[in-house]
Amino acid sequence: MTAPRIDTDTLRRLPKAVLHDHLDGGLRPSTVVELADAVGHTLPTTDPDELAAWYFEAANSGDLVRYIATFEHSLAVMQTREGLLRTAEEYVLDLAEDGVVYGEVRYAPELMVKGGLTLSEVVETVQEGLAAGMAKATAAGTPVRVGTLLCGMRMFDRSREIADLAVAYRDAGVVGFDIAGAEDGFPPADHLAAFEYLRRESVPFTIHAGEAHGLPSIHQALQVCGAQRIGHGVRITDDIVDGKLGRLAGWVRDRRIALEMCPTSNLQTGAAASIAEHPITALKDLGFRVTLNTDNRLVSGTTMTREMALLVEEAGWTVEDLRTVTVNAVKSAFIPFDERKALIEDVVLPGYEAAL
Repeated sequence: MTAPRIDTDTLRRLPKAVLHDHLDGGLRPSTVVELADAVGHTLPTTDPDELAAWYFEAANSGDLVRYIATFEHSLAVMQTREGLLRTAEEYVLDLAEDGVVYGEVRYAPELMVKGGLTLSEVVETVQEGLAAGMAKATAAGTPVRVGTLLCGMRMFDRSREIADLAVAYRDAGVVGFDIAGAEDGFPPADHLAAFEYLRRESVPFTIHAGEAHGLPSIHQALQVCGAQRIGHGVRITDDIVDGKLGRLAGWVRDRRIALEMCPTSNLQTGAAASIAEHPITALKDLGFRVTLNTDNRLVSGTTMTREMALLVEEAGWTVEDLRTVTVNAVKSAFIPFDERKALIEDVVLPGYEAAL
């Protein structure tokens, strides 16, 4: 299956799976402009190309807190039913165009109620938009399945309430839960009540950890809170010396805990120095279950195709490496085993064969 050169067209055709992608970080610039005009929100610029550049430059500060601050304008246009329907539908269509066959989109309902929608109305509206996008993608011959992760914000106190939503809508497209937001100073265990409730209700969850904060956040996310996956997790390398794994790193690798790694985003927030030096390559080679993700496509100016291309060009990845992280992602998706197995056997592996 090895090809001497992997061009962009080939990469775009490869089946992809993304587990870590924020809805409010992936809007089309033109949509932000149009929706902002409709609701009377002032943007840094009303030129879509200039706005895309502004997002990327503002986020490219090396600071997670400033990176998160760029979401102000995206969230401003996601407070109405119309805004949520449009952004959710376009989210799916953009994934499909990029060759994604399975995606999990995450967002925080509590950040989308300023326009008068209730938490339940936010969830139902986003699900309606996602369903419309999936129907259009299927009709166009590029089917993609998208599940939803509901996020509680770690600096606020509504995580238990959001966990209730995840349980209430788990048969309506919501596949799991997460906590998001500024990591340093807001440990996962602050939301232990939500995680214990989700475990009792058999709802899976991932936790952002090991990005702006180090090993203690990963340890707490796994061993105290019980996360099934880790968002980012780049700092797990602090527990690896000369290829020898410490106890926590060994736990993560040996129990096949997926690491939702986002190379471009990590460069922007200062969690990694370069694509070539990003921990995803070393961790892959050590046998960790690494997955490749975009995090925020607008804010990071990226796509899954671009993330793959960067690893091929700057870190020497092969098609086999790309296939491995794609299979890893589907194996770790928060959907039933038989559905994951079918995606791998019927879609991902044949798709790689057909594209090469």
